[in-house]
Amino acid sequence: MTWEQRWHPLREEWVIVAAHRNSRPWAGETVEGGAKAVPDYVASCPLCPGNVRVSGARNPDYRGVYVFDNDMPCVGPDAPRELERPAGFYRNAAAEGIARVVCYAPRHDLTLAELRRDQVVALLETWQAQYRELGGRPEVEHVLMFENKGEVVGVSNPHPHCQIYATNFVFKTIANEAAVARRFWDDHRRTMMEEIVAAEESDGRRIIARRGSALAFVPYFARYAYETFVTPRRPCASLADLSAAEVDDFAAVLHEVVIRFDNLWRAPFPYVMALHQAPTDGRTHDGFHFHIEFHPPLRKPNLLKYLAGPEIGGGSFLSDTAPEEKAAELRAVSPILYKHEAERTTHG
Repeated sequence: MTWEQRWHPLREEWVIVAAHRNSRPWAGETVEGGAKAVPDYVASCPLCPGNVRVSGARNPDYRGVYVFDNDMPCVGPDAPRELERPAGFYRNAAAEGIARVVCYAPRHDLTLAELRRDQVVALLETWQAQYRELGGRPEVEHVLMFENKGEVVGVSNPHPHCQIYATNFVFKTIANEAAVARRFWDDHRRTMMEEIVAAEESDGRRIIARRGSALAFVPYFARYAYETFVTPRRPCASLADLSAAEVDDFAAVLHEVVIRFDNLWRAPFPYVMALHQAPTDGRTHDGFHFHIEFHPPLRKPNLLKYLAGPEIGGGSFLSDTAPEEKAAELRAVSPILYKHEAERTTHG
């Protein structure tokens, strides 16, 4: 049995690791597992080429990455500025911003893992362009890019896509991370992620993939089972700062990670993927080191990691798994997508 606290330096909080709990008897709710048949085109899908969206706009017959303004945004450029003043010491403010949807590909049935490598590169280049454009607007203080994948995280449309929120405020996780990174930089003139990467490479047990200027690992302080970081070795404030060669390396490592995810249980693997990029609020963000974080909600093929007493009530994450064991599981599977291996066997 293991009872251990591990310090999460980016969040400045402790993570309780009790890996033996993952094998405890479970009589609670489970989720449906396994792959479902998904067609390559759905006439009612608002993301498929040529279809009409809820706003009445019709998608073009796109062939690559397609970006459009979200028809049901949670922030908007026309957010009312004159708000009802709350009682007492409560505060409010307009939630202004631009919300966009990024379709990875025209086909409805392809996940990020199933794209070709050149399509992944094209997606990263689109993200770079979106960060530069939106972050360059004076009213935008933060550009948050994220993908919610899988029904268990609330996604009803499997068409491969992510979202962008360019807002007049900085989301709290990134604001906290920027402050932590700046303090570390002031003390050491080195990014905290460089120290994390050095520690992970020195240990070696949690590394999942690496290529040239990029690598991926399950961090020592992982909160979720199979939580994974993908980062460039060179400190960059955002994806937009990566060179073409670095984008190619980053795409290769990112692609390998999501392939290994899908190969783990030979089914589309659910996750929340978030790009951690420096705010665009005009301030200097020395020490901020761009990376992508994957937070998968499942700890077993049909078991969710529930947030309960320790997390919601106590404010400390309790991990039911050991990062070293989960990284070993991901390394043990093939870097070639299981569907493609089956095709090779069939046609071989």
